[in-house]
Amino acid sequence: GLLSRLQISTPTVRTPSSSSKSFSQNIPSCLWKLGRLNHVAIAVPDLEKAQSFYKDVLGAQVSETVALPEHGVYTVFVELGNTKLELLHPLGEKSPIASFLQKNKTGGMHHICIEVDDIKAAMTELKEKKIRILSEEPKIGAHGKPVIFLHPKDCHGVLVELEQA
Repeated sequence: GLLSRLQISTPTVRTPSSSSKSFSQNIPSCLWKLGRLNHVAIAVPDLEKAQSFYKDVLGAQVSETVALPEHGVYTVFVELGNTKLELLHPLGEKSPIASFLQKNKTGGMHHICIEVDDIKAAMTELKEKKIRILSEEPKIGAHGKPVIFLHPKDCHGVLVELEQA
């Protein structure tokens, strides 16, 4: 009958130790540790409209606008519970966000920010691995902590910011 035509297969169960062991074998040992996603940064041509969208339309908690002259940007943070969005708007003509918006008129994703436990050790090791860092020394970022940016051509087309946790 029907039962003889059904083939019952037994699923293969991987134990946590076997899957984590094989996963951890692929991670090189470092003097520093990669942490959580801190934020995704979005360049916006109209900061007030973007703030209003996240606050009034989506109901998110949105910070006040903060000027960061050293980075040439205005920033606003949108709280998402597990991470944040950073809205970026140019501060001055030499702002990297101004040049980004010239190429991307409606705005778009600018960078991702990942926390690290030792930014100096990360810089040393990344330089040894031929990853270009866009500044000689860390700068103080929007959260008052040291940050560096990694060249997007060395990070598969993504501008990566590392922030001291």
